[in-house]
Amino acid sequence: MPSTSEPQTLIERTGTLGRIRLNRPKALNSLTLAMVRDIEKALDAFEEDPRVAAVLISGEGERGLCAGGDIRMIYDGGRAGSPEPVDFWREEYRLNARLGRLEKPFVAFMDGIVMGGGVGVSVYAGHRVVTERTRFAMPETGIGFFPDVGASWFLTRRRDELGTYAGLTGEPLAAADVIAFGLADSHVPSDRLPDLAEALSRLPASAGGADVSAAIDAFAEAQSPGGIATQQPSIDRLFAFDTIEEIIDALARDGSAFAERTLAVLRTKSPLSLKVTLRLLRLGRQEAALETCLEREFSATAAVLRSHDFYEGVRAAVVDKDRNPQWRPARLDKVTEEDVAAFFAPSAEPLFAADTGKGDGK
Repeated sequence: MPSTSEPQTLIERTGTLGRIRLNRPKALNSLTLAMVRDIEKALDAFEEDPRVAAVLISGEGERGLCAGGDIRMIYDGGRAGSPEPVDFWREEYRLNARLGRLEKPFVAFMDGIVMGGGVGVSVYAGHRVVTERTRFAMPETGIGFFPDVGASWFLTRRRDELGTYAGLTGEPLAAADVIAFGLADSHVPSDRLPDLAEALSRLPASAGGADVSAAIDAFAEAQSPGGIATQQPSIDRLFAFDTIEEIIDALARDGSAFAERTLAVLRTKSPLSLKVTLRLLRLGRQEAALETCLEREFSATAAVLRSHDFYEGVRAAVVDKDRNPQWRPARLDKVTEEDVAAFFAPSAEPLFAADTGKGDGK
């Protein structure tokens, strides 16, 4: 009997458009190692094909582009001592770096849920399209992890503290906020995405980035500032510190409704993850290359696989779904410098070796 299972990734050329469609809609298109490898092979083919003018990534189903990496695989693999989680991160992060330097125009439809690894396969595109359904987030501090896939790079390219806020709180951002944060470029209504894809497929094979931008602009709609972006003055003031304790203290003293809501959110996160995340963001702000940030994040994943909080966070969110993680340590003042330093030991097997630092990540 022939297999009736559908491929996890759909790859095709439509006209002059190379299409990559993530195809696990029941799992919110969560990335597997096989999908990462499928994307790599597709990029190889599209970059070499003179008939392809641009590459588009999108997600199947109505719920989103991608909710992140297959966190249950990492949880199960880490507990079993399997090499698969490390293999996944290694190949995923290398893919993230590659997406930032594709030779052909790269378009991402960031429709619906775009979180974690879903951000990693879209935020480096030169043409990032959001819709009224977009819910963008890096929610890793809520599962005892840290924002990865280069978040310590793409959340720190601005001089303000919007990226610090997004990385620490993990709060979902709507389309207007994603654009205001500099993490997307255009807003197109979701029901116009098929027409936009069709327009892109009709571009001449010799088309460049300007032609792709013009095609998107024909469908784009202006957006007013989002709810979070309007809080930028407060965010810049409250998140301008280099320790979580100072941020928490500033929020507690502020007394505004926004500060109180934000403080309540931070208090649900892993204290260890908050400290690791802030240090990664502050170090990332000083870096000149995406690859350097990815290298540091990859090194930190070794400590994640040894961490109580990661397994406890995934248990509470995905396995038992009781939404009641018991963090260890449970308080910020109990997190030691040694606890944090464990996440910053260099990897024995670097991602990029001599290639680290090449390129500018965009």
